[in-house]
Amino acid sequence: MKKIIAAFDGLKYSESTSTYAVQIAKGVDAHLVGVFLDDPLYTSYKIYDLVANGGVSEKKLKRFDRIDANKRKKAAELFESVCDDAGINFSVHHDRGFALQDLIHESAYADLLIIDADETFGHHDEKQPTRFIRDVLADSHCPVMLVPHKYTDIEKVVLLYDGEPSAVYAIKMFSYLLPQFKNLKPHLLSIKMMNQSSKLPDNALMKEFMSRHFPKVDYKVIKGFADTEILKTLKSFGPNVLVVLGAYQRSGVSRWFHESMADTLLRETKLALFIAHQ
Repeated sequence: MKKIIAAFDGLKYSESTSTYAVQIAKGVDAHLVGVFLDDPLYTSYKIYDLVANGGVSEKKLKRFDRIDANKRKKAAELFESVCDDAGINFSVHHDRGFALQDLIHESAYADLLIIDADETFGHHDEKQPTRFIRDVLADSHCPVMLVPHKYTDIEKVVLLYDGEPSAVYAIKMFSYLLPQFKNLKPHLLSIKMMNQSSKLPDNALMKEFMSRHFPKVDYKVIKGFADTEILKTLKSFGPNVLVVLGAYQRSGVSRWFHESMADTLLRETKLALFIAHQ
């Protein structure tokens, strides 16, 4: 039985994460763990909300802390209720350390992490990809599924392939972890420059590999610039698409200067992304 973890901000509960996680777990008969990151330094209130009579009000602090504790309790209860209704195996973890560190630690003991692409674990909205999500993608010890804030059924799968080992690895992990999507006749999309051959990179090896894992695959090789053509093709498929791709690992400061395709897709689309790195 596989173990899937779904990460939640108990103060801003993502129903989308819950729905995707339950559907995915049900499809592979996995054990689903709701990881509630109850970072004590992260609250729904700000320090100036506590000011009274020229100082910090202990009475206000205790009242706001009770409100936050109640929100987190209700969020976990809502998750439990959804899992019970779906009839799946599940458990709940309340991690009370630093949110990012706790989630990365949990990921070492999971097959897949599911998280809302909008998560910030902070007060302010951020442009995608958020700092929290970038750090999760760089440091996670298991594949990550980023889901849009609004749930849509997954009706198509697109496998992005550029000939790099990271792309093959992501496709491989997707095949192992989520076999229920193989019947959707996935599209393998590869972009080549105008002066390049129309064949897939490592054509014979890749097709030999794909015939074992995705025998119904549809190959699509397009000429042009990767960023432009990938976005254009994905948008033509509509909103019910799951995209599979390899992404960056942390390597000093280099990843801050070399944007990943994952960053572009997060910024320009609202699609579910399955991301894995070696």
